[in-house]
Amino acid sequence: MVSSAEILAAFREVSNTKQLDRAELYGLLQDGIMAALAKKYGPNVQAEVTIDDSKGDIKIVLLKTVVETVEDASHQVSVEEAREFDEGFEPGDVLEEPIDFQVFGRAAVQAAKQRIIQRVREGERSRIRDEFSTRVGELLSGEVQQIERGKLVIMLNKYREAEAIIPYREQNHREHYHQGEPIRAVLKRVEETPKGPRLIFSRADGLFVKALFKLEVPEIQQGIVEIRATAREVGSRTKIAVFSRDDAIDPVGACVGLKGSRVQAVVNELGGERIDIVPWSPDPERFAKLALAPAKVARVFSDPDTKTIQAIVDEDQLSLAIGRNGQNVRLASELTGWKIDLFSSREWMEKSGESGFFAPLPEEQEEVDVPLTEIEGMHPATVAVLNEAGYKMLNDIIDLERDDFLRLAGIAPEEADRIMAMIDELTTEDGAPDEEGAAEAGGAPA
Repeated sequence: MVSSAEILAAFREVSNTKQLDRAELYGLLQDGIMAALAKKYGPNVQAEVTIDDSKGDIKIVLLKTVVETVEDASHQVSVEEAREFDEGFEPGDVLEEPIDFQVFGRAAVQAAKQRIIQRVREGERSRIRDEFSTRVGELLSGEVQQIERGKLVIMLNKYREAEAIIPYREQNHREHYHQGEPIRAVLKRVEETPKGPRLIFSRADGLFVKALFKLEVPEIQQGIVEIRATAREVGSRTKIAVFSRDDAIDPVGACVGLKGSRVQAVVNELGGERIDIVPWSPDPERFAKLALAPAKVARVFSDPDTKTIQAIVDEDQLSLAIGRNGQNVRLASELTGWKIDLFSSREWMEKSGESGFFAPLPEEQEEVDVPLTEIEGMHPATVAVLNEAGYKMLNDIIDLERDDFLRLAGIAPEEADRIMAMIDELTTEDGAPDEEGAAEAGGAPA
């Protein structure tokens, strides 16, 4: 047999780690006891349950309606049986029958415990849903609890009961985590499942970059500076467009920070991913020009009907504007929401002919592209490795990352750093940001 103290202890075992107030605790316990009564007396049982937590005592009184003919013994009693307690009972009266906890068996207690667990879980799901439905885009921290079939199962620091995962497609695949390691990620969405809400986190989405900048830049936290658009190819490069509501505050400078400290903190969290920070503009032509940074754009023309931008760059800027495998122009298109078609000044002049589309561009410069063998300071052994990989000209390697060089057999880390420094020296005209106010940061030294 089971005492009331034992069922209270069983209840505390379930609820002591849950954030429930006293009234809710009593409600759960009463509901559990009703489940136990239903298992013993029938589904329509009626009772009054009084809980004295200080004394560890639970009082239960069955309520049965006195009737001529009993149809449901769980909540009805015949006149004859009722008059055994009191001769004055008449049909329609209610018989109050105290119940001793000794009549309960283990099965009934287990039923009470299961009902309590169910109600606690329902409460948890509701709280998780209410807590996180308005926190999409926030940066949260936890630890890797499990790695299963490519996804990371996360235990959040403050909400350990919440189901949180980072799916494979939402991970930066240049990063590798192990069980028990701390991790930060952005809440991307809340999914409903048969088991309750599931929190989907991401380290690959542009929201993650926005959340990191919000953490590092006070002006974003205060709502003065806003990230209006993001475009990202995870593990490689990100572009963000920023806007300031205060004309006295430069949004690009606020995100870069003193000596690049703020943007570098974000770059470090992203594992050296390059970040271009450009001013946002409501003018699509100016915005496209800014978005193509670090390339300098001579002219742009827009077609609002097709949301297409035609951008013209000098010959020596074409490779920079396109980027490695078209990455720069692709991210610029994503950032602006417009399709961007790139033309060199020579191509545009040949296309326009003498139709007078626009005034002549400044005198064209010859395209800068030389064989690697002619670059001063390039070691013959390094040139041989690059040639073997299919890189024979300066433009072939101009947009490669340090990691790309390290993947080539025969290129040591020191040599990769030296090549990156040579490329920067050959392609950078000056150390200051261009006149449009764009900034770039990345994992390789500039």
